[in-house]
Amino acid sequence: MEFLNQIIQGVLLGGYYAILASGLSFLFGVMRIVNLAHGSLVVLAGYLIFSACQHLGVGVPVAVLMVMPVMALLGWALNRLLLQRSLRGGMLVPILATFGLSIVVDNLLFQGFGADTRSLAPNIGSLSYDSWQIVGDLYVSKLDVMTFGTAVAVLGALQLVLSRTGIGRAIRATAEDPDAVNLIGIDSRMVYSAASAIALLLITVAALFLGMRSTFAPYAGQAQLLFAFETVVIGGTGSLWGTLLGGIVLGVSQSIGAQINPIGFLIAGHVVFLAILVLRVYSKVWHLRRPRLRAARASTQGAGA
Repeated sequence: MEFLNQIIQGVLLGGYYAILASGLSFLFGVMRIVNLAHGSLVVLAGYLIFSACQHLGVGVPVAVLMVMPVMALLGWALNRLLLQRSLRGGMLVPILATFGLSIVVDNLLFQGFGADTRSLAPNIGSLSYDSWQIVGDLYVSKLDVMTFGTAVAVLGALQLVLSRTGIGRAIRATAEDPDAVNLIGIDSRMVYSAASAIALLLITVAALFLGMRSTFAPYAGQAQLLFAFETVVIGGTGSLWGTLLGGIVLGVSQSIGAQINPIGFLIAGHVVFLAILVLRVYSKVWHLRRPRLRAARASTQGAGA
C-alpha cells in the first residue's frame, strides 16, 4: 500500500511539473529557444498574484485573471525587444540573453520584496491541506488532484488551439519554416510574439500552483527552471503530451527516491533525467551513424564480390 501511495503521489506531482514545463516546451517548440529565464518569470508571476491578493484585497482567481494580461503583454514585449533581436546572432545568443534576464529579474524581485518567502496557501483556505480518502490509509490531496486536472486541461486546450484555430496553424507553420510563411503573407514576427505571449500565460498558471503548493522567494526560479528542463527533456522537446509524461516520470522517480532515502527526492529525479538524456543522445548518434555503416557495409560487400 505504501508503494502504491508513492506512485500516486508521484503521478499527481507530475501534473505540477507538466504545468511548470509547458511554457518552456511550447516556446522551444515554436522558436527553438531555451528560455533560461523561465523559472524567474514563474516566480515574478507568483509575486504579482501575491501582490494583487495582498494590496487589492481580491481573491486568488481574480488576481490570476488580473495578472494574465500583464504577463501576456510582458511576453509580447520580451519577444520584440529581446528574443527576436537575439535570434539574429545565432542559437547561443538567446541562451545568454535569457540567462541575463533571469539574473535581472531575480535581483529586482529581491530589491522589491526582500528575502522573505511568500505563499498563496493562506488565501485558499482549507484547499491547501484538504484531502480525500481513497481506501484505508491512502489519501490524495485535493490540491494535487486539482493540479493534475488543470495540467490535462491546459495541455488539451493548447493542443486544440494549435490544431483547430488560425493562429494555431500559423504557429505550427512558422515553427516548421519561418521564411516560407513570410512568402505566403504570414508575419513570422507577429506569430513569434503571439507564441511568447501564450508561453507567459502558461507561466502564470504555473506560478499560481507554485504559490498554492509551496512557498517561493526571489531566487527560487533556478530550482523551478531545473524541474521544468528535466521534464521537457524526459518527455521530449516540443511535445505537449510528452511534457505531461515527462512530468509524471520525474514525479514518480522523486517520490520513490524519497521513500528509499530522505535525501533521495532530488537525487532520484536527477538520475532518471541523466539516464534518459544519455539514451536520447546515444539514439541520436546511432541514427546519424547508421546510414554510414550501411554504406560502408555495402561498399565492403561490393569489393568482396
